Amino acid sequence: MTTEQPSILVTGGAGFIAGHVLAALLEQGHTVRTTARSLDREPHVREQLARIGVDPGDRLELVAADLLTDDGWRQAVGGVDVVFHVASPVMPGHVENEEEVIVPAREGTLRVLRAAEDARVKRVVLTSAFHAVGLGRGRTDHTFTDDDWSPLEGPGMDAYGRSKVLAERAAWDSGPEQPSSSSP
Repeated sequence: MTTEQPSILVTGGAGFIAGHVLAALLEQGHTVRTTARSLDREPHVREQLARIGVDPGDRLELVAADLLTDDGWRQAVGGVDVVFHVASPVMPGHVENEEEVIVPAREGTLRVLRAAEDARVKRVVLTSAFHAVGLGRGRTDHTFTDDDWSPLEGPGMDAYGRSKVLAERAAWDSGPEQPSSSSP
């Protein structure tokens, strides 16, 4: 008996972490769809995979979709079973206009979740960062739980850290079901 592999979307395929997620999925034999703000990014995505040592051949499809607009998201999630939402702006350190980091992270996360829900995607995996829980407190022996969030103005927090807190909190607050830490 053969089981069909789920179809998978990885958002932000031109990014570093998404590139490694794509590589792992492709190495496991999956056919994967990914997003980038422009189809012009496809050579970069393929070059990045080649540097990792993976040749996707015809098992990789790129769809243009931007975190700040609904355009492309219906096509991106259409027919997929699983979404790995990895896309988020990365601008560590001082940023003159923090909204350039925070808005796409938060609104993009909500946009992907809505598109996945509309398409009846079976599972969404939301990547976050240590920033969402573990920064902004200084040294502590606190045992962290899923009730903890990094303080937005705490020590070491920057626009990127705040974007990760606000995007993940928005995801948790967005739907009827709370995200689960259960394994697939």
